[in-house]
Amino acid sequence: MIRTIVRRSSARRRALVAGAALLATLVPMTTAEAAKPSNSDLEVVRIDPDAAAPGGTTEVRGFVANQGPETTASPFIVDVTLPDGVTAEAPFFPEECKVLANGRRVRCPFPAGLAAYDSATANIPVRLATTVPVGVLTGGRVEVRSPDDKNQANDQQPFTINVVPAF
Repeated sequence: MIRTIVRRSSARRRALVAGAALLATLVPMTTAEAAKPSNSDLEVVRIDPDAAAPGGTTEVRGFVANQGPETTASPFIVDVTLPDGVTAEAPFFPEECKVLANGRRVRCPFPAGLAAYDSATANIPVRLATTVPVGVLTGGRVEVRSPDDKNQANDQQPFTINVVPAF
């Protein structure tokens, strides 16, 4: 009877070792597949902010659409560069956005999982300096970056801010 238990125990050990070996060969493939970028096309869609007066505020929207065909498998970054005379003012959406370059650039991280034909938006409140002239402020840009993005030709768009007289 003791020999039977020992034989069964040895057989179980061999089965466990074989199962562990099989699992070890499967896990790296699964991890590699999970880390593989998707076949996505992230596109920045131009949206100009509402007009504002010198010293006033408006909101820049970094609007990104996933043209597909797959859901993003990697996080992506939306960078908003502001024209001269314009600075970012919190609160931002998403909350994880960070101000860089003396308040003239805002970087917003987004998680993986943006579905095909869906969109994400970074909302960046901005203040115009009191010294900006009435007219059109140029030099603003929204850009998206992701290892998933297969078409970089549509990854950035300029925007302008119409500066109107104060009433």
